[in-house]
Amino acid sequence: MSVSRLIARPLLAAGFIYGAQSALRNAEAFATKASPVADAVVPKVRNAGVPLSNNPETLVKINAAVQIAGGLALATGKAPRLGALALSASMVPTTVAGHPFWSESDPAVKKTMQMHFFKNLSMLGGAIIAAGDTDGKPGVAWRARRAAKDARRETKHVTKLAGAKLG
Repeated sequence: MSVSRLIARPLLAAGFIYGAQSALRNAEAFATKASPVADAVVPKVRNAGVPLSNNPETLVKINAAVQIAGGLALATGKAPRLGALALSASMVPTTVAGHPFWSESDPAVKKTMQMHFFKNLSMLGGAIIAAGDTDGKPGVAWRARRAAKDARRETKHVTKLAGAKLG
């Protein structure tokens, strides 16, 4: 693992873990903010066949647990890509519910919410980059293309041999 990954992964994870522990400690207050998003998203998720609580406080706690687990996976290097993917997914509802600057009328509060909204987008971008980071090793897409190329080459070789034996 490169030094930059050794340093960057825990630094990125720290923001998620810190925010998640804050959400766990103040789940009731966070649930108030999460309610509008939960009311809009939960029915759609349930329609897709996924059983999900409609209690905003429970959802806040689940989201915080995902962020802690994802952050630890990323920080420790144990399944960092999966951890980063989980962090990416959890960041969308966190950002929309936590910082709806578009509905704020007080200019000072709106500006603060915008700053936190865009900070969260930056964290989301970092998590997306980390989710795609193969640590210099070939990724799944490259391996699949390589396997298909090798299979085509082998098929041509076998066809050529079969043609030579028949001829």
